[in-house]
Amino acid sequence: MSPLLLFSFVIAYFLILLGVAWYTGKNSTNDSFFIGNKSSNWMLVAFGMVGTSLSGVTFVSVPGAVAKESFAYFQITLGYLLGYLVIAYVLLPLYYKLNLTSIYNYLHNRLGFTSYKTGAGFFILSRILGATARLYLVVNILQEAILNSFHVPFWATTLIILVMILLYTYEGGVKTIVWTDTLQTTCMLLGLIICVVYILSNMNMGFTESLQAMGEKGYSKIFFTDPNSKLFFVKQILAGAFITVTMTGMDQEMMQKNISVKTLKDSQKNVISMSIVLMVVILIFLFLGGLLYLYAAQLNLDVTGDKLFPAIALQHMPPFVSVIFIIALISALFPSADGAITALTSTFCIDIIGMQRRNDLTDAQKKKMRQRVHLSFAAIFLLFVMMFKWINDSSMIGVILKVATFTYGPLLGLFTFGILLKRKVNDKLVPFVCIASPIICFFLDRFQKQIFGSFELGLELLIINGLITFTGLWLISKPAEETLQA
Repeated sequence: MSPLLLFSFVIAYFLILLGVAWYTGKNSTNDSFFIGNKSSNWMLVAFGMVGTSLSGVTFVSVPGAVAKESFAYFQITLGYLLGYLVIAYVLLPLYYKLNLTSIYNYLHNRLGFTSYKTGAGFFILSRILGATARLYLVVNILQEAILNSFHVPFWATTLIILVMILLYTYEGGVKTIVWTDTLQTTCMLLGLIICVVYILSNMNMGFTESLQAMGEKGYSKIFFTDPNSKLFFVKQILAGAFITVTMTGMDQEMMQKNISVKTLKDSQKNVISMSIVLMVVILIFLFLGGLLYLYAAQLNLDVTGDKLFPAIALQHMPPFVSVIFIIALISALFPSADGAITALTSTFCIDIIGMQRRNDLTDAQKKKMRQRVHLSFAAIFLLFVMMFKWINDSSMIGVILKVATFTYGPLLGLFTFGILLKRKVNDKLVPFVCIASPIICFFLDRFQKQIFGSFELGLELLIINGLITFTGLWLISKPAEETLQA
């Protein structure tokens, strides 16, 4: 299909987003940007968060990984459900009770100012690395499918995408994103379903017949029972639960949408309904992955991993399906990138520079400061996407989950310690504990064969990371009663 025609559809789609942003961003304030004035509709938030949770990486990497890992990713998804229950009935009541704008203010109230800054800092690091890895994957596909034909360099493509995102998030923030995420999630899911229906039709297969064919190839296996394997179902389910608690429940990007809902009850309904829809959608993505490999074999196409879906959709499907794929891919890209830049802006303004605590600034000055921070994070995103371009890893979902095990572990330890224990930490020593924990985990991961033999460490490294942080915090703490007596 003509790259020019594909590009015209991309521009048309973006103009629609810009129209939504203009309408929802009118008369916006800092409260609109940070928490949507706490008036977001829970159903819109739930549906839009499906797109944010999936991203372009899920759209491309999850189907691409089926040849190597079958449907093992669904084990992690089962863990997601457990994690969302913890978020709904443990974390959300806490956040609403304290009426938080930034969830890291909890650490300030419970552990101290340095702990608060440390938690916010780890979120910023985690979200920059994770969001730019997701952004890189989709930009790379758009570069190869469209922009190379116009001899546009990769850095310029990334810059164009970031400018597009800035244009519709610059004013409205969360208030706008709740609506644009809903539109983008709709387009992404329609693209997914249309691609599944097209491949089944083109291969003259029904649902049952296709599952049988996948089973014969070993693609449809869900549960892995070897305890030594990193795909062992107990490891994967536990890892999925803790990944959800940390990457959603302790993540400002995800939680600022939840706490933008007016009441706790509606926010809980949002989380539970979203988790159920997410399970179904990921299962469809895995099913699509099996279909793609069956279709690739029929076409004698030797492509695997992240390149499989784009190669088939853009080169071996009719033009209308190619357009749908590109729109769906962009719809998967924008929710993960726009929300990340907005959340990073919120965290930096509120938690790092304490903008809301400064009475010496007028509302207009605070807004200008927030906009400058927003632009700065877009520039940082450009630099990190270029870094991933140089690394050029074959499977970005593996990179993102590995990054999460190192960077979210300290957040897991901080929040868990604060919630479960009443001890008082030595606040000044908290950053050293939180930095030491990922370093220890890095060496455990790097030398796991020498340390554990045939036992493979996988995503459960996140749990170990959190446990080391928790233990370190306990060692630098005293019982609250002892502190009061002193």
